[in-house]
Amino acid sequence: MPEFFRQLSPSQVRAIRHDPVDADTISAAGKIVDHVRRDGEKALRLYAEKFGELEPGAPLVLDRAALKKACEAVPEDVRALLERTAARIRQFAKAQREGIRDIQAPISGGMAGHTVDAVERAGCYAPGGRFPLPSTMLMTAVTARVAGVKEVWAASPKPAPATLAAAYIAGVDYLLVAGGAQAIAALAYGAGDLVRPCDVIVGPGSRWVTAAKFLVSAHVAIDMLAGPSELVVLADESADPSIIAADLLAQAEHDTVALPVLVTTSQGLIDRTRAEVRRQLESLPTADTATPAMENGFAVLCESMEEAISITDTLAPEHLEVMTKDPRDIGHKLSHYGAIFVGEGSAEVLGDYGAGPNHTLPTGGRARYTGGLSVFHFLRVRTWMRIDDRTAARGLVEDSIALGRLEGLEGHARSAEKRL
Repeated sequence: MPEFFRQLSPSQVRAIRHDPVDADTISAAGKIVDHVRRDGEKALRLYAEKFGELEPGAPLVLDRAALKKACEAVPEDVRALLERTAARIRQFAKAQREGIRDIQAPISGGMAGHTVDAVERAGCYAPGGRFPLPSTMLMTAVTARVAGVKEVWAASPKPAPATLAAAYIAGVDYLLVAGGAQAIAALAYGAGDLVRPCDVIVGPGSRWVTAAKFLVSAHVAIDMLAGPSELVVLADESADPSIIAADLLAQAEHDTVALPVLVTTSQGLIDRTRAEVRRQLESLPTADTATPAMENGFAVLCESMEEAISITDTLAPEHLEVMTKDPRDIGHKLSHYGAIFVGEGSAEVLGDYGAGPNHTLPTGGRARYTGGLSVFHFLRVRTWMRIDDRTAARGLVEDSIALGRLEGLEGHARSAEKRL
């Protein structure tokens, strides 16, 4: 029998600080990226056909009309499900967008401020592979549209009918039927007249997608470099082990290298959860994936809730569930996580499937310095200033002259002097 939840002491826990992608993958992906950047559509089609993403001669890009046709072809209940999910994501994204506005404030002799505006073109990646993710298509493209992006591109290898329908519902203008490093390269640099270069690329993917996003990030904005998915459940003796086990297995079925973790003050809860994991795995269709992920996971027994909070903050996980007697109070004491799910009713999968907040989140401890995908990833904050009264601005001008000479930049000082 495999060992689930190897138990670690608090002193054995280290912050999750693995690199999101290895050097060999970056090197190999770089050759694909360079090829697509150099040869455009020809190279893009070569890789898409080579990797089985596209039948020879099939269209590489689907336009809005093709996406509409695909949406109309899916069952009505599927279409309604996707529309309801999109509406929840849209509602939350609109609230985010309303949280940042243009401002202006007085400065010496005039006014200054900032304007908030969306990028012109965004690329949204939705994984295909073993599990097509129409939910990711909605999470990325709906958010881009709410931000105000004028032209939304998507990419997905071998897109399922539901993914194509989600692209239409989310407002995608063009969908690239390709994945991996070749799709990211095309979104970043364009591909002749077929694909237009984007200003920002978002969305999770394989290590090839992550490597390519790293490589193109000097030319376009990206959301983040995501590694294997993570869930930490912070619980005390009041938590239900069957619910914890179900949530950990839901995370584990993402990938064999996913990281399910339980941090608790109760040895009994660890033992009961471990038994529940074994029981639930027996009937789980994705057990082949979930089993090695559960072997990868671990449990941490802490002497106090204060220690458990400290350990959880050290891990800074992508997803964090709080299942304690007082989850709201504990939630307020936690500092580092991509997204937090407070209380037994707040299943992480509800966030995955469109409660509102985005499910594209930082992994590998990067939650210490960044957050999940939001409308802000598609926005630019641009500042402006205007001097209307040169007399009132005299002090500002004189200080600029002095600072220029203090730094040895005489040209700066003389430029400011022209305003006296």
